[in-house]
Amino acid sequence: MAGDARDEAQPRRERPRQRRASEPTERRRRRREEDQEKGAAQREEPGSREASADEPATRQLGATEAAKLAVDHVTALTGRDSEGVTSLERTDDGWLVGVEVVESHRVPDSTDVLAVYEAELDHSGELVSYRRRDRYARGRGNER
Repeated sequence: MAGDARDEAQPRRERPRQRRASEPTERRRRRREEDQEKGAAQREEPGSREASADEPATRQLGATEAAKLAVDHVTALTGRDSEGVTSLERTDDGWLVGVEVVESHRVPDSTDVLAVYEAELDHSGELVSYRRRDRYARGRGNER
């Protein structure tokens, strides 16, 4: 049989793997090490760059970070799956983010019940408040 001939065949020899970083990878690694050394040296220098009076004490939260944090907060509080961010707005006090979640999974998926939650975050990403703004069937679209 043809299957028997394969079974008796010699096993393929595997070449030993040679692990060698590619040139760009090696350059990135060296650059990262140099940047870490520079950062350590700046921290050790007495009188190195100090925060000025007009710089905020905490780093400002970017839009992408605010959206990710809002999704995390809403999914943790509701215990439901997130579909995505529907709105994002910077306010005087932080961020206002709309997060769409699946309230109820149904068969077929086009009949799932979705909801939009509005999460308000402060400048550091902490949740200030959240509320459900809208609830609708996935297949209904703008017919709400």
